[in-house]
Amino acid sequence: MSKFSNYNFSGKKALVRVDFNVPIKDGKITDDTRMRAAVPTLKKILTDGGSVIVMSHWGRPLKEIKKDPSKDFADFTLKRIQDHLASLLDTEVHFATDPVGNEAQLKAAELQTGEVLLLENLRFTQHEEGGDRDFAEKLAKLGDVYVNDAFGTAHRAHASTAVIADFFDADNKMFGLLMEGEIDAAEKVMNEAQKPFTAIIGGAKVSDKILIIENLLEKATDIIIGGGMAYTFFKAQGGKIGNSLCEDDRLDMANDLLKKAEAKGVCIHLPSDSILADKFAPDADTSSSANTEIPDGWMGLDIGPIACDTFSKVVKESKTILWNGPMGVFEMDKFQHGTKTIAEAVVAATKAGAFSLVGGGDSVAAVNKFGFANDVSYVSTGGGAMLEFFEGKDLPGIAAIRK
Repeated sequence: MSKFSNYNFSGKKALVRVDFNVPIKDGKITDDTRMRAAVPTLKKILTDGGSVIVMSHWGRPLKEIKKDPSKDFADFTLKRIQDHLASLLDTEVHFATDPVGNEAQLKAAELQTGEVLLLENLRFTQHEEGGDRDFAEKLAKLGDVYVNDAFGTAHRAHASTAVIADFFDADNKMFGLLMEGEIDAAEKVMNEAQKPFTAIIGGAKVSDKILIIENLLEKATDIIIGGGMAYTFFKAQGGKIGNSLCEDDRLDMANDLLKKAEAKGVCIHLPSDSILADKFAPDADTSSSANTEIPDGWMGLDIGPIACDTFSKVVKESKTILWNGPMGVFEMDKFQHGTKTIAEAVVAATKAGAFSLVGGGDSVAAVNKFGFANDVSYVSTGGGAMLEFFEGKDLPGIAAIRK
């Protein structure tokens, strides 16, 4: 049962941690997915008769400004999203230039029913990422109840995502609707998965996915491996991979994973063929070959037609699907077919009754690009957080609410 949905926010000032770290180019938001995802939580509070104090970060201003002196704090201010948030909520949004300064305290104190206050970027001070307790306590004093709806930062033990929860009793700290949905979907896959359970793991490097693969060996029946990381496995087995991406220092690790999978009865599916390119570019010449016979001077940038067919059959027979990482360089039209084919298979399986969770920035970008976001069971908003969850780690942002 949803604690958030059953809570009456009437007369309460809700301090809501969101993840509004949205892409901005030339001063304009290019993708407001994360903002729209938090709207139901914010509107529920306002509809109840409460008021909202919105907290978020954007980028890493202190590090970026130090790295590039041409940048300043104006390049990272959350004031840039103030008007867009107001349009999404259909109400005026006030702004405080210092999240814990006198201005914020005064505006929070004067906040009336149905009003919204947006605090400045929490990372304008080192206290946020440092998990500073004094900073967290000052934030906590602005509101009556704390709502964490920022799954994308749940793996960070920061002041506003974990430490702040210590200053609220159990009845007045909770997850928002987005966070509840993320946790429910992730726990359904890891703890209640119907079998066959297929994990689709893609991306560039084996080293980035080693922990998630090892943890999934305890859960999944099938693991599909695609993307650049696949070529490390083929080289480890003595195959010729041409100029394809490879982590030469991870060859033993790749073979060890295959042995562990075999011992546990988990079927690892590697792509049998690839679409090749003579250079990493949209206008590259293309070819195809088996993944153990890639000629010198050529590199694999997408899974080939045989792999597409094989992988699709496995996915369509699954009852639970986790997808983390693309099958190739889907951002280039010539090398998007494999990823799109997998997306279509996931959609087909979902329509047939499977539960499908898409998590990780590139996978999410892929289903959005191909227009399938509404055709899978759940699309996660948290890349790093989702990855660490499936690696089996405890996420500070979740633990802080539950303790």
